[in-house]
Amino acid sequence: MNNYTPVIGLEVHVELKTKSKMFCSCSSDYFGKKPNTHTCPVCLGLPGALPVPNKKAIQWCIMIGLSLNCNIPLLSKFDRKNYFYPDLPKGYQISQYDMPFCINGKIELSNGKKIGIRRVHMEEDTGKLIHETIEGEKVSLIDFNRSGVPLVEIVTEPDFESTEDVKEYLQKLQQIVRYLKVSDANMEKGDMRLEPNISLRSNNTNTTNTNNKPISNKELPKYKVEVKNINSFKFVEKAINFEIERQSEILKNGQTPKQETRGFVEKSGSTVSQRSKEEASDYRYFPEPDIPPLRWTKNYIEGLKLEMPELPDKKLKRFKSEYGLSEYDSIILSREKNLAEYFESAVNDGKNQGVSPKQIANHIINKKTDIDSYLPSELVRSIIKSSKKVDVDEKKLDEIINKVLSENKKAVLDYKKGKKTAIMYLLGQVMREFSEKIDAQKVKILITNKVNSYEQN
Repeated sequence: MNNYTPVIGLEVHVELKTKSKMFCSCSSDYFGKKPNTHTCPVCLGLPGALPVPNKKAIQWCIMIGLSLNCNIPLLSKFDRKNYFYPDLPKGYQISQYDMPFCINGKIELSNGKKIGIRRVHMEEDTGKLIHETIEGEKVSLIDFNRSGVPLVEIVTEPDFESTEDVKEYLQKLQQIVRYLKVSDANMEKGDMRLEPNISLRSNNTNTTNTNNKPISNKELPKYKVEVKNINSFKFVEKAINFEIERQSEILKNGQTPKQETRGFVEKSGSTVSQRSKEEASDYRYFPEPDIPPLRWTKNYIEGLKLEMPELPDKKLKRFKSEYGLSEYDSIILSREKNLAEYFESAVNDGKNQGVSPKQIANHIINKKTDIDSYLPSELVRSIIKSSKKVDVDEKKLDEIINKVLSENKKAVLDYKKGKKTAIMYLLGQVMREFSEKIDAQKVKILITNKVNSYEQN
């Protein structure tokens, strides 16, 4: 692998959870429903049916673009992407080509690397093919319930060189769309589908192009391989690693890998060829004649920004600065929006009751608090109760200490020999004898004094 550097770009499709589909009023809540029950003449592509764009879906698409630091052109349009496949009833897909809603964004990874976002555009989802065996015969069935569901495609620049960066980017993207509450991004249900484009760049500076000029290390390879419709971060890693190995072997033999679309085989962790990769011209894009161009004003875009929540990276930094939390605690508590909101609500409740943000964070993380079962105010009361120390009968305490020391003579001896940590073991044994919370520091002093007095005898 030292002879080649991976060049990886990502295309991610995110289904939006609007109530209706992208261009009709059919319900978009199709998962698990009886096949072909969420359809109408528009999403079935019947003659004469006209599409009407879903305003909420377009707003959410733009909000995803804004969260990825994209520019939002004030003029955009829909286009027809023409291709023939059984799950595409119209024979074309309404998508966007040269004037997408969002362009030229970026997202920063934890290592400081910036990943360019080429475009974020809106399109409609296709139907779903189901391959089954009926009465001994293999058949393909089509369910059009998914056809026409709003689908956002996020396309990066080929800025990745490792699967670690790919995984972090995908996790960040999933986190962002969940924070925006525009998609559940549940990959098992197909809400978020991943398609890496992989090629290898030679590290050999003697490599030349067709004009006999040295190829720059930044020059893109003359081919790329796309792996379609992967539904887990783990499988993306496996697909990329398999392709790196496969393509490096081809390049070592002096050949160039085919530019093609491949599928991922979960059982073997390999990829298989599906078809030669299409160019944009193959799709014969042209402006969608039934939907006029869309124009925005700067004020409209600013209004959408005001509707957006605080995003994960900003929240993480604020948790560290405002509440004095560690990096680890801030990452855990900001990972999911509902958990972050629960934490801040508990902090607000505990503010006037002497409960610190750090105590609340420790309780949520270490005790694995079920935030669906306890109100934030109940959590605060629980922390206060567990923090209260009760007065203990001195005679009873003295008896228990003597009992523990007599039963743990080895620990006492270890302490005498200089193993100071032995006192903590003895402390633990004493504390176990009490069901209520008592002053551990006071007990430690009493044990130490008693052991030291034994030393003097």
